[in-house]
Amino acid sequence: MINVGIAGTGFIGPAHIEAIRRLGFVEVVALCDTPLADAKAKAAQLNVPYAYGDIDDLLAHPGLDVVHNCTPNHLHADINRKILRAGKHVFSEKPLCLTALEAGELVAMAEQAGVVHGVSFVYRQFAMVQQAASMLRHGRLGRLFSAHGSYLQDWMLLETDYNWRVDAALGGSSRAVADIGSHWCDTVQFVTGRRITAVMADLSTVWPTRKANMRGNSTFSAGQQDARYEDRPVTTEDMGFVLFRFDDGSKGCFSVSQVSAGRKNRLSFEVNGSDASVAWDQETPQQLWIGHRTAANQLLCDDPGLMNADVAHSAHFPGGHIEGWPDAFKNMMLQFYTAVRDGRAPAKGCSPFATFYEGAGVMRVIDAIVQSHRQQGWVTVAD
Repeated sequence: MINVGIAGTGFIGPAHIEAIRRLGFVEVVALCDTPLADAKAKAAQLNVPYAYGDIDDLLAHPGLDVVHNCTPNHLHADINRKILRAGKHVFSEKPLCLTALEAGELVAMAEQAGVVHGVSFVYRQFAMVQQAASMLRHGRLGRLFSAHGSYLQDWMLLETDYNWRVDAALGGSSRAVADIGSHWCDTVQFVTGRRITAVMADLSTVWPTRKANMRGNSTFSAGQQDARYEDRPVTTEDMGFVLFRFDDGSKGCFSVSQVSAGRKNRLSFEVNGSDASVAWDQETPQQLWIGHRTAANQLLCDDPGLMNADVAHSAHFPGGHIEGWPDAFKNMMLQFYTAVRDGRAPAKGCSPFATFYEGAGVMRVIDAIVQSHRQQGWVTVAD
């Protein structure tokens, strides 16, 4: 049995625990949060045996093999460093850290530690995203022409919507691009097998001042009837628009927004090739649209019997049985923990799950996007 500790118990920590428990050969033995009383309450709620109020105490837990970093963004780099110094396998929420410089340091540390390292880019794990990537690998789309799409949400639509991610000191200099644009970039780079090498970006903050609830707001929570508000300045973007170039010369664009009314979690993309196109929408995740010029278009469902043989395993039930975000999360954890069980540290560009290599690569894209917006021009993504 592989013993796991979870650092951070907000929205995403329990999602990690649920997915891990579906594997059958991994056990969550401890969690960590502050203050200690909250950690103990969460541990009791989630039936986790041990609770700690400090990451160092969690890392000292006897027999701990893996630690998941589910803390707020500004803590990612420091906690990932501590996990690696302790010689534990590490699975980090995205972004891997706040800067590309930190990302490079973490990659070097992970290589030196010789551990399995992963980053929570979950959307590549949906069965129909896997199918799209397989189709491109097998040449079903012909020569790649372009990729385009968006990631749209509405949870920051109102002036009274406030969250720690708004504060650049806690969430980083980018919010919408780093928070959800990072997912879009990883997903599309995975599907196409190409790397984004240059960007032209225009970002926008629609609420330069937001009203923060003095009693605090949880992520994705609605406002309180008796809330008391304080005006706070906002320096991170609510939405953004990006042109980009791939390393093979093909091009594309995407938009991100956390202020698009009615869009709850809509990551969508379309990839166009010389022979066919594919398109996918996370809010209807079991369907992959396949477009043709001289034949009828297709709508493929995630039936393992209809999918390409090399990715059929990513759909776990017969066609017509609903699978979604939690199942993609399980796919991600299964791949990561199979590598842990087998003692197989990931090689660059050869892992079925996103690693620190991919996490660092996306950080370089985000840095280039922020720089492009400030300079109002094309910026080359650093190698």
